[in-house]
Amino acid sequence: MFDHFQWLPFLLAITALTLTPGLDTLLVIRNAARGGVRDGLLTSAGICSGLFIHALISAAGLSIILLGSAELFLLVKYVGAAYLVWLGWQSLRTAWRARALTLPDIVALRVSAHQSLREGFLSNVLNPKTIIFYMAFLPQFIDPQQSAMGQSMVMATVHFIIATLWQGALVVLVGRARLWMARPRVGQVMNGITGTLLMGFGLRLALEQP
Repeated sequence: MFDHFQWLPFLLAITALTLTPGLDTLLVIRNAARGGVRDGLLTSAGICSGLFIHALISAAGLSIILLGSAELFLLVKYVGAAYLVWLGWQSLRTAWRARALTLPDIVALRVSAHQSLREGFLSNVLNPKTIIFYMAFLPQFIDPQQSAMGQSMVMATVHFIIATLWQGALVVLVGRARLWMARPRVGQVMNGITGTLLMGFGLRLALEQP
């Protein structure tokens, strides 16, 4: 489906994109510190699953419709921005409440699998920058003689594997340091920082000119 010339630049570009710190990295670290390895891995699974939605949209040509409609694109943009601000607010609220918690209380915290998956999935799917990236990036490697949908799914699978490995490594590292990170004072500072950053991402996305 791909020749060697196509695979190498694709792998290099998608790996560089994955390793670049951003919203996905921040959310995975935040949730791994919040609920442990399980929370972090489920969040990563939600984020990486969203890649297939973007590949599907790109291959189906829906991205052209989305990008061609200013109103529809702005709607997705503002919904995504509002969701990031809401996640940031949740972190800031947790930081405020952490003052009344003890270390055993924090370590015993359990987050539902549905919440972890939902937070990861929605943060990825509602990110218009990912929509634009897939629309501009994937077509460069599509062979017009082959199925665009099939090729897009293969590339999304490669991206899924690379992102899962990278984010999984981050989760393991955070999980090993969780006892330290779960200390009320440390957790309060971390949630304050991640909450501020998430809200900053959301506000910047909302105010950014198309």
